Amino acid sequence: MSLKAYLSRRVVTPHGIRDAAVLVQDGRILDIVPPDRLPTEIPRKDFGEAAILPGLVDSHVHLNEPGRTEWEGFRTGTRAAAAGGYTLLVDMPLNCLPATTTVAALEAKRKAASGQCRADWAAGVPGFKCFLIHPGIDGFTMVNEQELRAALPHVSRTGLPLLVHAELPGPVDAATERLGHTNWSKYETYLQSRPDEAELSAIQLMISLGREYHFRPHIVHLSTSKALDMLRAAKSEGLPVSVETCPHYLHLSADKIPDGQTLFKCAPPIRSRENCEKLWRGLQDGVIDLVATDHSPCLPEMKRLDERNFRTAWGGISSLSLALPVMWTEASDRGFTLVDIARWMAEGPARLAGCATHKGRIAKDFDADFVVFEPEAGFIATEDHLRYRHRVSPYLGEKLRGVVKATYLRGNCVFADGIFPGEPGGRELRR
Repeated sequence: MSLKAYLSRRVVTPHGIRDAAVLVQDGRILDIVPPDRLPTEIPRKDFGEAAILPGLVDSHVHLNEPGRTEWEGFRTGTRAAAAGGYTLLVDMPLNCLPATTTVAALEAKRKAASGQCRADWAAGVPGFKCFLIHPGIDGFTMVNEQELRAALPHVSRTGLPLLVHAELPGPVDAATERLGHTNWSKYETYLQSRPDEAELSAIQLMISLGREYHFRPHIVHLSTSKALDMLRAAKSEGLPVSVETCPHYLHLSADKIPDGQTLFKCAPPIRSRENCEKLWRGLQDGVIDLVATDHSPCLPEMKRLDERNFRTAWGGISSLSLALPVMWTEASDRGFTLVDIARWMAEGPARLAGCATHKGRIAKDFDADFVVFEPEAGFIATEDHLRYRHRVSPYLGEKLRGVVKATYLRGNCVFADGIFPGEPGGRELRR
C-alpha cells in the first residue's frame, strides 16, 4: 500500500488531542506529524474538525457462530462493529454450538469466521471464561469453588486472564424463591431477583482466590458500584485484578425502565441512577479499567416481548453499533474527553486481549485502525443504525451524541457514511 496521510484538527493520541497528520503505509501507522511538515506530494484525506480516534476494541462479544448463527453471525456482527467504530473483537466461548472449549471447536469457529469479517478477531486463546452462576444455556456450564480450585493452578501457569461472570447463585436463588409469584412483568421484581450481594460475594471469592493462586482475575460486566471499594483495595494490594463495565450500566437506570420492556433485561441487571453515577466515578478513578459491550443478541421472540415476562426473557443487550455514541453522550456531559473514551474502549480492551503493542492506539508502528468521529453531531437511534442481525434495541428512539463517519481497518475503509465498501477484510490476530 502506498503512503497516504489522514488529517484532522483532532487526532486522539495517548498523549492528548492534536492537530496532526497520520501517515499510513502497508496497513501500519508510519508516523504522526504536524500538518505543516507534511510533504505536498503525499496523497491525503483531510477530515477537518471530525476527530480521528483509535479503532475501538471490544473484548467481550457473543457472535454465536457456528451453531446459533440465526441469533447473530460473523457477517452481521462485524458489520455492526464496523459501523460502530470497532476494528477488533474478542468472541466469547458461548453461545455458539458447540461451545468453544476444545481445539476442534476453535478450528470450527475460525473456519466460520474466515472471509466474513469487517473487523479483526483474536485468534487462539487470549484468555479463559467462566460463569459462577448458570449462564442460561446448556453446553457451557457454571463452575463452583471446588472446580475453580482444581483449575486455577493450570490457569495461573498460562499467565492468561480468567474472565469471570461474577454472580453467585445462592443470593439469586434465595431472592427468586422469596419473590415467588410476584408480578414478573415489573422490572423491579427482576432487579430484586439479582441482588448486589450475588456480585459482591462472587467478587470477594475471586479476590481471595487470586491472592491464593496468583492468577489474573478479570471481572466482566460489573453492574454494582458496591464492589468498587473491595476492588480498589485489591488493586492497592497489588493483585492483578482487572474490571470492565458496559455502556448499558453507564447510560440506563432502573427508574427509567418501563414494566414489561424485556429488551432491557441483562444479567447482572441495570441498577439505580445513583449506582450508575458511582460506576462513572469508578471509571474516573481507574478502578474500572475498560468498557466492553457484552453484545449478546438472540432471536427477538426469546425476549418474550408479548409475554412481558422478565423471568423467562433472554438476558442480553446488543450494542456494537451504538456503544460509542452511547458512551460519548454520557461521558461528554460529565466533562470527560475523547482521550478517556480511547483509553476505556480501545487501549484498555487491547491490553486485556494481549495485543496492546499494535492495537488500541494511534501511535507509530501500530495498525492503522481508526475511527472518524463527529462528536458534536447528534441523531435519533433508529433500526437503520443497528446493523446487526435482529434490529431490536432498548436504545431505539433515544437522542444520542456523536456520529461514526468512517472506520478504517489497517488503512482500508470498511465503513463510510452508512456504506460498507469493498470486501470483508478482517483477519485473525495472532498473539
